[in-house]
Amino acid sequence: MNGWIGALLALAALTLIKATPLIYAALGGVLSERSGVVNIGLEGILIAGAFTAVIVSGATGSPVLGALAGVVAGALLAALLAYAATRLAVDQIVAGTGLNIAALAAAAFGLVLVYHQPGASHEVPALGQTGEDALIVLALVAAVGLHLALTRTPWGLRVRACGEDPSAAESAGIDALRTRFLAVVIGGAIAALGGVFLSLGELDLYSDGMTAGRGFIALAAVIFGRWTPLGATGAAIFFGFFAALQFSLQRAGVPSEVMQALPYVAALVALAGFAGRVRAPASDGVPYIRP
Repeated sequence: MNGWIGALLALAALTLIKATPLIYAALGGVLSERSGVVNIGLEGILIAGAFTAVIVSGATGSPVLGALAGVVAGALLAALLAYAATRLAVDQIVAGTGLNIAALAAAAFGLVLVYHQPGASHEVPALGQTGEDALIVLALVAAVGLHLALTRTPWGLRVRACGEDPSAAESAGIDALRTRFLAVVIGGAIAALGGVFLSLGELDLYSDGMTAGRGFIALAAVIFGRWTPLGATGAAIFFGFFAALQFSLQRAGVPSEVMQALPYVAALVALAGFAGRVRAPASDGVPYIRP
């Protein structure tokens, strides 16, 4: 009996660890999309946060400074998407995809430039168990905080208004383009914490492919969670459970290839089941051009 309880507690703890980067990325995606900008670039933002955190932590010896630098990198990368989406009115899917490719290529080049080796960085000072636990708790607090901000504050009302009808928002005196821009940038900073968690929380280095499509799973969590912070967090924990489950099932002899695909299969099944049942903000992904 005690063995079963211990196994369940271990699975729950691992679920939170695997869900945390998804929660941060999903929250960033929710904030961006509630303002009306589709953020396909979450994968690139995770990469930027993870890579920059490792570079700065290694250079300064301070993982805290590394974490802060990772957040700033995510915000700056998101600012590029925000500028393209609000000021240039380009296709947001194309812009986000370009962001992912650029971040992946820049990180790969950076490894060779800084560490003179492809594939992975050297080990750097990490946040440790205390820092990892703090980031897990912060993810859950951020979910509640963003929920309250979007539903109980004037700023949240402006963000949601811009996602539903930016023309009506502008007629009410809201600067829709500025509101969207700030929402995407703040969302990028939040999402980057997921990358920081991966490189300085779970590990103490950056390696190519370490984000492993988590940005896209986070997008699935945004949809599965009906574009709400708490819903997206619940969906991220759901996907995190399947990511944690693979380790338990591998011990039972299930092929590792099947287990590695489990979180992605869960995301696809969840999206297929929700297709046509949920509605995104009315102006999500639609560029707004002032008349």
